[in-house]
Amino acid sequence: MTVKDDVLRHVKPAVRGVAAYTLATREAVVKINQNESPYDLPDAVKRRVVEAALRRPWSRYPAFDPRELIAALARFSGWREDGILAGNGSNELIEALLLVTVGPGTRVVIPEPTFTLYALLTRILDGDAIRVALGPELEYDVEAVARARREAAAPVTIVCSPNNPTGGFFPISAVEALCREGDGLVVIDEAYHEFSGETVVPLLATHANLVVLRTFSKAMGLAGGRVGYLLASPDLVREINKARLPYNLNFFSELAARAAIDEWGSLRRRVDQLVVAREDLLRRLSEMPGVRPYPSRANFFLIEFLEADPKAVFEALYRRGVLVRDVTSYPRLSRCLRVSVGSESENAVFLEALSGALQEDADGRL
Repeated sequence: MTVKDDVLRHVKPAVRGVAAYTLATREAVVKINQNESPYDLPDAVKRRVVEAALRRPWSRYPAFDPRELIAALARFSGWREDGILAGNGSNELIEALLLVTVGPGTRVVIPEPTFTLYALLTRILDGDAIRVALGPELEYDVEAVARARREAAAPVTIVCSPNNPTGGFFPISAVEALCREGDGLVVIDEAYHEFSGETVVPLLATHANLVVLRTFSKAMGLAGGRVGYLLASPDLVREINKARLPYNLNFFSELAARAAIDEWGSLRRRVDQLVVAREDLLRRLSEMPGVRPYPSRANFFLIEFLEADPKAVFEALYRRGVLVRDVTSYPRLSRCLRVSVGSESENAVFLEALSGALQEDADGRL
């Protein structure tokens, strides 16, 4: 190949040096691999959204600034309108935030294992991901995070709480301490906060360096709509907004998000059901030989396999119609699978399938 033919030389070395965020496409009767809600939006709510969409001209762009959604989000979150950005999923807003804060050599503190997109985008932007290991029980090491942030003089620290994929929670008091110590941004990804019952949003009023990310994909049951939002100081939001693409949120997703907010009363009851189901699953798994479930504050949990090969268990579950998430490539999780909490019937099928897979292993058939 000649230099002229090597078109990849025009791609930044930082981009060529990382693997894309991917997920193998598989389907199953019981699909509990992506932390989605097993409960769809009620049909009546869907019809209301569709009817509203039919009344709108589809040949016209959506609102440049979705003011009605922003106003609804302000009421829903308890934060001011000029401190809110809506996006095409919270992933887009993570990207926008990092685009305006990270350049060559910028240090970003990231406790790991966690959502891999944080470090991936940091590296693509030529930043330096300062990785902080979790504690021995996969809990957040609060002191280690604070120390790394201090020693690196890091402009950005990103914490997912509850954490994906471990389910661990970063104490609100520790978030406040990080905000007080230095002026670097403290970014808390609250994608799963509804399942924990706690939020750092009240701290926004007194800490201008705090950023909160949220999504409609999990508790709201709107993963297909791709809606997320960011809460921060108005000054910071104005700067992050410069990296937001024009018309980033289509009108159908905006209508669905507003309907979900209106329907939060009933959706919240479903969240409560999932929390009860999570605790029941963790209890039953703790009684199962050969596995160790980790406590979780989210709508998923980790299972560590003490003897069986987790990849073999993954395939055995899949043969039984159950799809979970293989996280063995994550740091410290080489013997773990991640399982989303499903409906009552899905959870029952999962437990039966797991019991069968473990019996196969005991018989030497895995």
